[in-house]
Amino acid sequence: MSEEVGSMLAVYDDPSDQHSLSFGGDTSSTEESPGETRLSLQPTNDHIPYIGQRFSTHDEAYEFYSDFAKSCGFSIRRHRTEGKDGVGKGLTRRYFVCHRAGNTPAKSTNETKPQRNRKSSRCGCQAYMRISKTTEFGPPEWRVTGFGNHHNHELLEPNQVRFLPAYRTISDVDKNRILMFAKTGISVHQMMRLMELEKCVEPGYLPFTEKDVRNLLQSFRKLDPEEESLDLLRMCRNIKERDPNFKFEYTLDANNRLENIAWSYASSIQLYDIFGDAVVFDTTHRLTAFDMPLGIWVGINNYGMPCFFGCVLLRDETVRSYSWAIKAFLGFMNGKAPQTILTDQNSCLKDALSAEMSITKHALCIWMIVAKFPSWFNAVVGERYNEWKAEFYRLYNLESVEDFELGWREMVCSFGLHTNRHIVNLYSLRSLWALPYLRSHFLAGMTTTGLSKSINAFIQRFLSAQTRLAHFVEQVAVAVDFKDQTGEQQTMQQNLQNVCLKTGAPMESHAATVLTPFAFSKLQEELVLAAHYASFSVEDGFLVRHHTKVEGGRKVYWSPHEGIISCSCHQFEFSGILCRHTLRVLSTGNCFQIPDTYLPIRWRRISVPSSKLVHNAPNDHAERVKLFQNMVSSLITESAKSKERLDTATEQVSILLSRIREQPISLQCARDISTINRNL
Repeated sequence: MSEEVGSMLAVYDDPSDQHSLSFGGDTSSTEESPGETRLSLQPTNDHIPYIGQRFSTHDEAYEFYSDFAKSCGFSIRRHRTEGKDGVGKGLTRRYFVCHRAGNTPAKSTNETKPQRNRKSSRCGCQAYMRISKTTEFGPPEWRVTGFGNHHNHELLEPNQVRFLPAYRTISDVDKNRILMFAKTGISVHQMMRLMELEKCVEPGYLPFTEKDVRNLLQSFRKLDPEEESLDLLRMCRNIKERDPNFKFEYTLDANNRLENIAWSYASSIQLYDIFGDAVVFDTTHRLTAFDMPLGIWVGINNYGMPCFFGCVLLRDETVRSYSWAIKAFLGFMNGKAPQTILTDQNSCLKDALSAEMSITKHALCIWMIVAKFPSWFNAVVGERYNEWKAEFYRLYNLESVEDFELGWREMVCSFGLHTNRHIVNLYSLRSLWALPYLRSHFLAGMTTTGLSKSINAFIQRFLSAQTRLAHFVEQVAVAVDFKDQTGEQQTMQQNLQNVCLKTGAPMESHAATVLTPFAFSKLQEELVLAAHYASFSVEDGFLVRHHTKVEGGRKVYWSPHEGIISCSCHQFEFSGILCRHTLRVLSTGNCFQIPDTYLPIRWRRISVPSSKLVHNAPNDHAERVKLFQNMVSSLITESAKSKERLDTATEQVSILLSRIREQPISLQCARDISTINRNL
């Protein structure tokens, strides 16, 4: 789609209609004097308007001209009427014109009212159809008395014209379906995908857009936002009274109404302290019933599962609002900023992050970008869409910036996307999303689509378009608790799985006892592949390349005395897992254990205790229970490695459990245990 067409779609709804059109100078127009009764005898095409063409009603004429316009690549609007129907023998005339007809007058400015400053789509186009009402031949009817079809602007292709407002409609059946989806709490994006599947249309080919759906849902707002906001604040204060470790911040506007609110839970703050190095700030959702943008802070734990850090509801999506949200979040987390933060493409959020998290690397979530591809490119590249998408992913996953630059230019030429505004924009932001530019920054594996599905599934547990705002904080708390419980079960299942060693190398068995199964599986893949590489000592390190290659390779620097090893592929910096190149050098250098520095705490088998237990139980007892939990977790991990170990552990634990049950329990201990059990 050209830039001109893109601008036309963006400014279609210019409300002004002040200037009359002058059709006398258009020599290409076909005219008939209103007083003449001559019929056109020239051959006609049933789909093209012609002088003398008759319609029973003016609406019938409008529909005919609208269908003609759609087939040509433009839309129409009613321009003006002339004459007085039913007075003497006067005729009523109606003009239908191209949506880009006329010129927009200058608007008077009001300093107290914000201006939208949108560019008008009107360019003085002279295309039109005039109809006149007559009763000369019996019952009243309308006939075409003027028609011109020369445009002074670009016409749209069939796959583009459908985005014009005149052809974007939501039927009553679709409206009911959308409202039903809204009550289930799914996002507008998911509604669109479901309806595409139901109607068996390609992504991006529904007769309406996501914006149309949001406008529809907004029109059905029936709740009092002010009363809901007061209830929400009361709810937060009540939670704070019950749990002093619950944190929330809010702002009120000049009318004392809730403007922004953010909150986090004790367990979330504790998780962030360990796993807050890489964070996703998802701002792509809204509470539709209240027209409030929703932001969710999410990370990934040592077992590869999403963990919740915080939530924010905003009045609007401005730099000021996002800056406040970021400050509130940092306040919850004792001022600790993440190493890397991933967000959607949003210029206001980008500016806020630059100001409030200046030392944090800002990157764009690839899955949030890819989610927009169907509406951006499906109609543009047509049948080659899947081919283009595969090429995009190939470029995205490259290691070399030079290879990416070369490949991008070839892709643009191959698919003819030189002037596509989305391609131009993606390229200008490439350093924020393309992996060749991000490999030296830690992202904890959060660039994978698998993790995005897990995060979205978690968010949908508490995101409800029709929920009561006052209950939203508790809904999030329930979802977080559910996720914590599910995570504990999945963690236990991972730990109970027998680890299968594939190389027999001492480094592998050592890593298996330190890393979680999730992290170890990533390292194990690299260890297996390391055997396929050769290493060569060079002046300032090692050159490592695949055994089938005679050129190229990765440069590895290793200083055993300093305990430092690094590779030019930057995989450790990117994921926290050593690459095959460094592992090959360590193996060649007779290193039998991976240095502790390269087995990061965030990927180790550490047990994150329940914050509820730590904060609500007596401190000394809680610490002992915490220590015991870690011991039991280690016992399970070690016992699950073989049948013999498991048999021994089962026998000994049975004996120990019998002895413990024989021990007396004091009244105070009983109270402590009761308190702990309630909190668990």
